[in-house]
Amino acid sequence: MGNAAEYFVDRHIAEGRSDKAAFVEADGKQRTLTYGLLHEEAGRFAGALGRHGVRREERIAMIVRDQIEWPVVFWGAMKMGAIPVPLNTLLSADVYETILNDSRASILVVSEEMWEIVEPATRDNRFLRVILVIGDAPEGTESYRVFTDGAPVEETVEAHEDELAFWLYSSGSTGQPKGVRHVHGALKATCDTFGDQVLGIREDDVVYSVAKMFFAYGLGNAVSFPQSVGATTVLFGGRPTPAAVYDIMARLEPSILCAVPTLFAAMVQAADGTPQHTLRLCTSAGEALPRDVGEGWERLTGVEIVDGVGSTEMLHIFLSNRPGACLYGTSGEAVPGYDLRLVDEHDEEVADGEVGELLVRGPSSAEGYWNRRAKSQSTFEGFWTRTGDKYERHDGRYTYCGRTDDMFKVSGIWVSPFEVESALIDHPSVLEAAVVARADDAGLDKPAAFVVLKEGADPPEADALKEFVKDKIGMWKYPRWVEVVDDLPKTATGKIQRFKLRA
Repeated sequence: MGNAAEYFVDRHIAEGRSDKAAFVEADGKQRTLTYGLLHEEAGRFAGALGRHGVRREERIAMIVRDQIEWPVVFWGAMKMGAIPVPLNTLLSADVYETILNDSRASILVVSEEMWEIVEPATRDNRFLRVILVIGDAPEGTESYRVFTDGAPVEETVEAHEDELAFWLYSSGSTGQPKGVRHVHGALKATCDTFGDQVLGIREDDVVYSVAKMFFAYGLGNAVSFPQSVGATTVLFGGRPTPAAVYDIMARLEPSILCAVPTLFAAMVQAADGTPQHTLRLCTSAGEALPRDVGEGWERLTGVEIVDGVGSTEMLHIFLSNRPGACLYGTSGEAVPGYDLRLVDEHDEEVADGEVGELLVRGPSSAEGYWNRRAKSQSTFEGFWTRTGDKYERHDGRYTYCGRTDDMFKVSGIWVSPFEVESALIDHPSVLEAAVVARADDAGLDKPAAFVVLKEGADPPEADALKEFVKDKIGMWKYPRWVEVVDDLPKTATGKIQRFKLRA
């Protein structure tokens, strides 16, 4: 395979899917984009870029909500050899300014709903030649519709599978986002592995991904996996509240729901009886799925959640449970096509039952970080990629312990924040929890817990929560401090930003 757009867009025309819906909007005007229109509009966007003088390898930044223009811009840029850079739609102007300067994008495509937040980030930018607004274009910008109107529909340019295709910026769970560069062949690699051999996606599937398309997890769920088999994707640009997701499940009848643990937990709590749905499978990623949440969802819907682990650096999931063999509380086994190692601080293999850092080797690894040479060298070590996650392995199954930066020792023994958090979530009053290290009066690290209560729950006594954790996982692991909060700091993809709680 060369240019990824040939496989994911052009192929469907020859295979007779021109009239089939590729994307259906669940909100707004509820527009539909067929595979035939996607092919034509992506080619026209490619032609518009060329008409404007854009050359191969120039970056096309995207701050676009989940709407049908998103795949048109993404594939259109790739079709003419430019590099689309989808950005998180929930960032601040300061972060947008940093990323736009870092990427040196020459074109920016923005949804009109985003312009008020994005505009300050563009004022002093030296690299942008034109800003395209999808919708009403304010002064100083150009209408996306006008930009593409009358442009020639270009064919896909040749590209090598190892050629840079697109960038994603990491979610920044531990700091500023980093530009992660991916090659053309990586997208199909994730489809041939997780998409085909674990998810088992089919042409008759309808997929709804709560995770947005700017996120590596959402990009696979909503774009590459469905387009690898000619399936249909439901797009929702709004905030995925439990009520909104339940409405989509009933109204648009997805067969696959891809979400994150926070959303599944909230939906279980918000459910009023058995929800109407046509789901055959659910997936979860972004953060480890607590056992209680997985079991609660399956009791509620009769549908299992296939929990897996992926990263922006590996593009999608490489460690996962399997449909029909989900063991909640674990992350499962290596996805076919990927190899895993657990190592200690000296890079020596650890035995089963011992905590080690997870390294992964597989066909979808990134080419490296942009402008981060030292970070690239420490993360991408030959064929292996460091995940920064700590795991234990038992009989081939991996259990998440926490981020390398989040782990700490109490009385000389490793403590997993996730293990303590899972124990707290098992309490009937607790919806979410986050645990970090905090120094006691002697300067020794001990667990400190921040908990979000279920709606209407009576606040439990701190001592009662401490005893609850002691009984479940051990005397030394219980939180010495417990603080009830309204919410926890998270990335847009649902990962808890524990570093903010340590501050």
